[in-house]
Amino acid sequence: MKSPMLPSDHQAAVRRALALGRTGDPAALPELIGLLRTPSNEVQRLAASAIGKLAEFGADAEAAVAALAPLALKAGHPQTQQYAIRALKKCGAAAKGCAQDLRNLARNPAQRDYVRTAAATVADAIEQAASDALAGVKHRCQRCNATVSADEFARSYQAFQRVFCDRCFDEVFLERRNFETQVELNKTIAARDGTVVQSEGERRIAEWLTAHGIAYRYDAKFRIVGEFQIRPDFYLPELDVYIEYWGLDTPQYKMSMYKKQTLYQQEGKRLVSVHPQDLSGLDALLVVKLRLFGFHPGADARSAKESQPSRDAGRRLPPP
Repeated sequence: MKSPMLPSDHQAAVRRALALGRTGDPAALPELIGLLRTPSNEVQRLAASAIGKLAEFGADAEAAVAALAPLALKAGHPQTQQYAIRALKKCGAAAKGCAQDLRNLARNPAQRDYVRTAAATVADAIEQAASDALAGVKHRCQRCNATVSADEFARSYQAFQRVFCDRCFDEVFLERRNFETQVELNKTIAARDGTVVQSEGERRIAEWLTAHGIAYRYDAKFRIVGEFQIRPDFYLPELDVYIEYWGLDTPQYKMSMYKKQTLYQQEGKRLVSVHPQDLSGLDALLVVKLRLFGFHPGADARSAKESQPSRDAGRRLPPP
């Protein structure tokens, strides 16, 4: 996604939008609204996402809606539009004035499929939130749609940053614990920066990222795409890019791979796929693919060298 901004200004704005979104501080809302006005689609997208996060922490929902609505209805890039639409969902009943416009958007064949899907889903959610506000219902389980008490909300949000009733909480907890146990048992190969991965392909990707000074999270937990849990092999927060290494060739694995790829596409996520046959040309593949998302090989390589001698400056990040 090419930006009309100077590369240094663009990267600084990207980092700032990401940092403000992680703070959870409602006071960051005005600065994020300002970032929505930058000429970079990427910065707008990240700022919209961050505004949605802050809305959940008590930021002024009406101000957030006023800033997000123009991008949700017409943005310079469909991914920016989709992120603004999804952020409106976090504003709840305050966005009820946008519901009909979103329904019109969902019916517009000129829009991307993932934009139309997001518009329809968010319109439903906003109308449900408005109805709940009138009835005095504060929260609903996102799994079964049951009314959630204040205690249930606190418990589930503290554990998962998601809203579940007690019954769904217990089911999700058991599913995730069993899955994570199996995943951890499969991690047996150490990369040079100390990250323990599941395959030689993942090791080579991890070491390539470290060598190029690119921060990453490996197998980050509880990263949610839509209503599904997805644990990407690698997430690059500075570029907002996911890397998946598709290392197996069994029918069951391929079914899971296609489902996961579809979810990434539906949610407008930026995905780089690597297959075993790509490993012989891994450097060229990642340079070409990541350059599309703002990676500058020469500058980043120099930065990585200057950050040494500490190998830990490397760039693997802890899970969020």
